Amino acid sequence: MTEDICTDRPLYGGSISSTFPVRFQDVSNIRQVPDHQEAFVDPSRDESLIFELLDLKPDVSDNGSAVWFLQDLANEQDAQGFTLVEQSGVVEVPIGNVSVVVTTAIGQMGISKVRQGREAQNVVQVYLANLRLKNVGTDVLVVAYEPILISPLSESAATVGAGLPAPAAQSGFLPMAESIDSMKHELNDAQCRKRKDTTHENTLPCP
Repeated sequence: MTEDICTDRPLYGGSISSTFPVRFQDVSNIRQVPDHQEAFVDPSRDESLIFELLDLKPDVSDNGSAVWFLQDLANEQDAQGFTLVEQSGVVEVPIGNVSVVVTTAIGQMGISKVRQGREAQNVVQVYLANLRLKNVGTDVLVVAYEPILISPLSESAATVGAGLPAPAAQSGFLPMAESIDSMKHELNDAQCRKRKDTTHENTLPCP
């Protein structure tokens, strides 16, 4: 059985770092990624991780921020059948010398690959953690996409197979829920004010 090996990965030129499995490949080696994002993908499981720096949204409450961003992602990706599965309360996590407000949310939705239409939608579970660094006016998003039903018409079916993917733990991998929970606590802050944007441009599941 394969074992997931995790390592600390520099993000944004070293401005931030986070620990996650080495099986996730840097998408910037395949295609262009916006400056305010870092994106990683495991093609063998069609799982992806996206880190995003946004200008702090002062009109969004701390308690509902993760849900707000998750719904915003669903709207921007024209997702079908969005369902909120779970949301957390507000937790304060020490990162560097500051205390950061963190909320999380999990949702399910139908999403097509960038090059495909709705008839090829996969059902994915999306895990989102929002870290609010108010001292530098930044909302940090950590978003993980995990397929729970692959359409036979999706291009993912060629590598992952259509239907229900094998559970991560059964395949010897770290479950996505555990991975994102670890990342939100191990994200190491430096200068998060760099490379921010106010949109979710290109935050689709990676090919």
